[in-house]
Amino acid sequence: MQAPSVWISRFAKLAPKGGQVLDLACGSGRHCDYFLDLGHPVTALDRDVGKLTPRDRLEIIQHDLEGSGPWPLENRQFSAVVVVNFLFRPLLPTLISSVAPGGLLLYDTFAVGNEAFGRPNNPDFLLQAGELKTVVAEELSILNYFHGPLEQPKPAIKQQICARRPLKTG
Repeated sequence: MQAPSVWISRFAKLAPKGGQVLDLACGSGRHCDYFLDLGHPVTALDRDVGKLTPRDRLEIIQHDLEGSGPWPLENRQFSAVVVVNFLFRPLLPTLISSVAPGGLLLYDTFAVGNEAFGRPNNPDFLLQAGELKTVVAEELSILNYFHGPLEQPKPAIKQQICARRPLKTG
């Protein structure tokens, strides 16, 4: 199994201990396994979940994230929402609202400039400079942000953010 994203593993321990994690566009489940091993129950959501191995505390939901069907996690919030190498802009507000008070958004995906390295190269799937910061800033506190070139696991231009929803007061 492929190792978890360095960005995700760097900030995963900031997620509230034992809280439910959403791994969106989970692919083969490398981040599901990582958070399960850290003691978190995980909800895995993707259109193709055939590569996932059922485990205790793993909820698997098959859903076309770019389809027109209703969001399958309506009114649910998570201690961490993890998204790696996926971008569908219409989902961004839903993902942000899915972060529970005190919870994290951990996002790591491709940005403009990645065309020089291959796929993805369609602007629909590449973040603009500062886009993640702008989208999350109204609701979440940004703990760390990166935009630029990375060499590992393969050369790419990435945008990454770790942001927390403030705890409710009063």
